[in-house]
Amino acid sequence: MGRRKKGRPIDGWLALDKPLGLTSTQSLARVRRVFDARKAGHGGTLDPLATGMLPIALGEATKTVSYLMDGLKTYRFTVSWGSQTNTDDTEGEVIATSESRPSGAAIEAILPDFTGDILQTPPQFSAIKIAGERAYDLARDGVQVIIKPRLAHIETLAMIDTPEKDQATFECTCGKGTYVRALARDFGLALGCLGHVTALRRLAVGPFAEGHMISLEKLEEIGHGAAGPADLDDLLCPVVTALDDIPALAVGRDDAARIRSGQPVILRGRDAPIVSGPAYAMCHGAAVALGEVRQGTFHPTRVFNLSA
Repeated sequence: MGRRKKGRPIDGWLALDKPLGLTSTQSLARVRRVFDARKAGHGGTLDPLATGMLPIALGEATKTVSYLMDGLKTYRFTVSWGSQTNTDDTEGEVIATSESRPSGAAIEAILPDFTGDILQTPPQFSAIKIAGERAYDLARDGVQVIIKPRLAHIETLAMIDTPEKDQATFECTCGKGTYVRALARDFGLALGCLGHVTALRRLAVGPFAEGHMISLEKLEEIGHGAAGPADLDDLLCPVVTALDDIPALAVGRDDAARIRSGQPVILRGRDAPIVSGPAYAMCHGAAVALGEVRQGTFHPTRVFNLSA
């Protein structure tokens, strides 16, 4: 007999409001413990000094994490002018200072240069791999590395507040692989005043918006109630929530059975969708499989173990 798996076989997404000071991995572990979930993952790392949207995938939802990671993310962040740090946030050491402070007009004038497709050099303290090692590990060992600029996409960017002359707060919606800390650093360099991030909050990831979030404190309070983990299940979004940007294909029970056994199925009938590329199959409200449509045939790549 095989070893029995620990935890509940619960499936779905939770929009967690990650607290300040915890890593994404620590936050994930606490959510998993509250739900007593058999399997869990998260949809996009947040630094310990950042707060906000950390989508948590439970059970079969972990099979859709990669689709969420490719989606747009929205951040609100505050930049303090006058100093640059080696981490581009408050955690690092100050490596340069400036007495200059930018005007609101000067800040507004540079924002178009950071909108759209831009070249961005990730921070020295980042998870980029250099010769097989993480850049942050090399940086902590005092190794100065050359990180090549990478293409980043900034969908929208706006200054929303200037709490004081030494600070400005921004909101941006950006694509995968964009570093907000690098934006702050580059704003400061472009303005000639230097800068680093002092507050960072993620407001949205793909279809998960700010209004969906629940705090870890509230989650643990509910989870420790009389009914236990089962009381939390209503907080979960469906497994397919992360698949918001790819087509859903309705299939019958016979085709669903073929797909679950790994067989491709032809999309038949007058009302068969004319699609190609990534898609997912649904049968009577239950997700069947992720896959790809090629020449009118759905080819499954990952099957969901969900009941209709």
